[in-house]
Amino acid sequence: MRQRVSQRLPDFPWDRLAPAAERAHQHPDGIVDLSVGTPVDPTPASVRRALADAADSPGYPLTIGRVETRQAALDWMERRLGVTGLGLDAVLPTIGSKELIASLPTHLGVGPGDLVVHPELAYPTYEVGAMLAGARTLAADSLTAIGPEVPRLLWLNSPANPTGRVLPVEHLRKVVDWCRDRGTVLVSDECYIELGWESQPVSVLHPDVCGDSAEGVLAVHSLSKRSNLAGYRCGFVAGDPVLVGELLAVRRNLGLQVPGPQQVAMTAALGDDTHVEEQRERYAGRRAALRRALEGAGFRIDHSEASLYLWATRGEDCWATVAALAELGILVAPGAFYGAAGSEHVRVALTATDERVAAASDRL
Repeated sequence: MRQRVSQRLPDFPWDRLAPAAERAHQHPDGIVDLSVGTPVDPTPASVRRALADAADSPGYPLTIGRVETRQAALDWMERRLGVTGLGLDAVLPTIGSKELIASLPTHLGVGPGDLVVHPELAYPTYEVGAMLAGARTLAADSLTAIGPEVPRLLWLNSPANPTGRVLPVEHLRKVVDWCRDRGTVLVSDECYIELGWESQPVSVLHPDVCGDSAEGVLAVHSLSKRSNLAGYRCGFVAGDPVLVGELLAVRRNLGLQVPGPQQVAMTAALGDDTHVEEQRERYAGRRAALRRALEGAGFRIDHSEASLYLWATRGEDCWATVAALAELGILVAPGAFYGAAGSEHVRVALTATDERVAAASDRL
């Protein structure tokens, strides 16, 4: 009898946080939810206008995406990330980034018997996507830990979720060379790349990393964090045109298309750097306030040089920390959600309003 999907996948981790959320909601001044990295600030007005102006969209969009949208992605990567040398055939709009990450192993032909490597502390969807494809997974941060087996697919995430760690150029280059020598597809999740604080993140597609070719390399980008577009589900994948072409061929058959109005909004968002800088300033203020409060309450902040999170510990089991903070009406994510190495940390998101961040700081 075929195994049900619910039996093939791990339990959805956020369900385990429900009791702590219920306790936090009981605080007289209400909950401060710092557990999920979902934007709370307004979508830029220019992006909303672009969406509204494109609302009359009776026909099917093309899976490959609008030329203007793909060009906007290329222009953004060159302007903001220093990525050059890519053409329109190296970019594909996606329905956010999570859908792509979960489906990418299957769409690239990864299957039973294959190995997928992801970071030791990682966004759970890397593992879920591999499991849905029937592949095995290995959590490893060093190439030597992989051993002699050749992975079909290797994930990088810099800046990292949950730790905010940024991988240096030298390490990225070494991983690119290692994967190319073995024929392993390298995919870098870079959805926080414009949110560097104490370190400047570098794309795996930068010439200092991959040279003058994107062969064997893909980068995944999302507009959810940089532009407060989580509700629009706008992202894209870029890199090796051959790999992008494989993804396109599968996605055309499945009808995985970014709606036309969203593509127009995406084009507007990618072309506007001003709103990104304004949002960065908001997050910088919240980050500073939460860091001061956490350190004043006896926490140590590890990594956290980029992204939308503080990776905090006070040397106890993460669930004890979650429970203690819930008593203060503050909800955070236990580090164990992201791997065994996170068992004594919690992830504290910057995605709450200034008023709620101030409330959390006062309570701490």
